[in-house]
Parts: sequence; C-alpha cells; structure tokens
Amino acid sequence: MALVKNHEAAGIDIADASAYAEAVTRLHGAVRSVIRGKDEAVKLALVALFARGHLLIEDVPGVGKTTLARALAKSLDCTFQRIQFTSDLLPADVIGTSIFALETQRFEFRPGPIFANVVLADEINRTTPKTQSALLEAMNENQVTVEKTTYPLPQPFLVIATQNPIEHHGTYPLPESQLDRFLLRLRIGYPSTESEREILVNSARDPLDSLVPVMNADEVAEIQRAARAVSVDDDLVGYALALVEKTRHHEYLSLGVSPRGSVSLYRAAQALALVEGRGYTVPDDFKRLAMPVLAHRTVVNSRYVSTLKQAEQAEAILREIVESTPVPL
Repeated sequence: MALVKNHEAAGIDIADASAYAEAVTRLHGAVRSVIRGKDEAVKLALVALFARGHLLIEDVPGVGKTTLARALAKSLDCTFQRIQFTSDLLPADVIGTSIFALETQRFEFRPGPIFANVVLADEINRTTPKTQSALLEAMNENQVTVEKTTYPLPQPFLVIATQNPIEHHGTYPLPESQLDRFLLRLRIGYPSTESEREILVNSARDPLDSLVPVMNADEVAEIQRAARAVSVDDDLVGYALALVEKTRHHEYLSLGVSPRGSVSLYRAAQALALVEGRGYTVPDDFKRLAMPVLAHRTVVNSRYVSTLKQAEQAEAILREIVESTPVPL
C-alpha cells in the first residue's frame, strides 16, 4: 500500500477510505478464518489496533481469547511475543534487565518480551500488581524506563491481554488505572451451533497453521495515521461528551469515565469508521462502541443493589445512559 498523503492535515477522501477498507477487509477475513462466527469481536480487535489502543479480552475459558490474539498477531507481518502471566513473574521478566557483559566490562540492557509490535499478555490477572504495573508506562507512553534510561518501543505497538472473569482464586484484579489503559474490553462468547459445527469438523488441523500475514507494520502505521484524520462532526463530539458526563454524575456510579476514556471513544469511533470504509463517523459508531470502550472505566457504588456482577452492573447502567441520551440527527 503506497503512502497517500499527510492525512492528519488534509483528511481522507472517499477513494482513500475505500483503499484502506480493502486492506482492512483482507485482515478481517484472515482473522475470521480462525475465529468462526464472531465478526463483531474481530472487528473490535481491529478497531483497537488502528486506533493505537490496547485490547482486553475477558471471557470464560475455551472460547478463543488467546486464539483471537494469536490470529491477529499472525495476520500481521510484525514482531510478536507472548507472555504467560503467573504469580512468580517479575517486572524484569516483562520489560528486560541490565546484565554485566564480560566482553565490554559494562552493564548492557537486554530487552524483555515487551519489545515487540504485538504483545499477548495471557491471563494478565494471574500476576501480582507489581508486575502488572510494569505495563503502565509501556501502554500509555510507548516506552519503558530501566535504571533511569528510557527505551522506545517498536511501532506499531499493541498489547492484547486476556483474563478469566469467573475464576478468582489466585488472581489479582486489575486496578482502575490499569483498566483505563485499555482502549476497549470485549467478550467473545460461545459460538453459534453452526459455527461450533465448523470448528468440530475442522478440528483435525489447527487453522493458525495455514494463516499467513496480509499486512505489514508500515501498512498498519499508515492506516493508524489515516484513522486520526477521519472527520467527526461537532454534534457527535457533543454526543460523546454527553455520554461521558452522565457517567460522572450517575447516582449508581462511584467512578465515572475519565478524560482518557472520552478520548478513547473518539479515536475508536474514527477507527471503526475507517474499518467500515468511511472517512467520516456516524452516531451509530459511538453507540456501538460505548459499551466496550466505557463500561470497564466505571465503578458501581454500593447503593446499586443487584444480583449482577460488577461488570454486568456497569454495562446495565451504561446501556440505560446510552438509551436515554438523545442522538444527534
């Protein structure tokens, strides 16, 4: 894909949006060939990638959390590292450490697995808060600091984390500061009967084995730049702010959406528009993304008595907020 122009200054036209849509369709098709019947989950994963954000996949075991992450990584001709988070994992195991080299008689920095374009943080809630916090600087600033020296991370940079929300024994829930670093949270859910039939029939071979890269790092970076240039009408900016503002004053929420959350919703809507071949956003972009982008950034207070779990309570409240907020015409 040839670079078109300085999108952030000039915006993108219909022809450019169509060209990007073709490239995104190839990537979407590659990942879909592995994750059967979950088009919306795959599309949201692409939104996280092209919005320069990070993705949290939260669901029960066995529904394809790790497979989705691996399929996306393998479809990109980029560097990839998988980190299996456990209770004994140390921050240095993630970001790297300085080792004394006999040849040079100096300490040399040996980069950890965080130095990759796509990093799979598998079962992130099984490691200690100390190790979880090692990701904060990387996810927010695309860099890590070791012994007063700052090292930039390769670009593009995407963290895909997975966690099981059901089993809590031996886990460490992610704090709000960590959750806020994820652009969006998604759930895959159980497949339909027909999709599961396809999985069973083709279970003799691993579909990841036949997956080949369909996009390289330069193309990803180009689409990321183009997404930032997707136009957003002032009325839609006001709509996004209205949603966020209601979370901050809702009687059942003790923590509303942060400014980082409103920026995330804005950028995710731009990326979704480009993924769908448009150079402009529409109200439905914000409505579709409100739940995966905003729900994990809120905290339900004790006044909301319900048999639902925290995440489900937050989503129910946010759903009511979306339904009660007028959509710009």
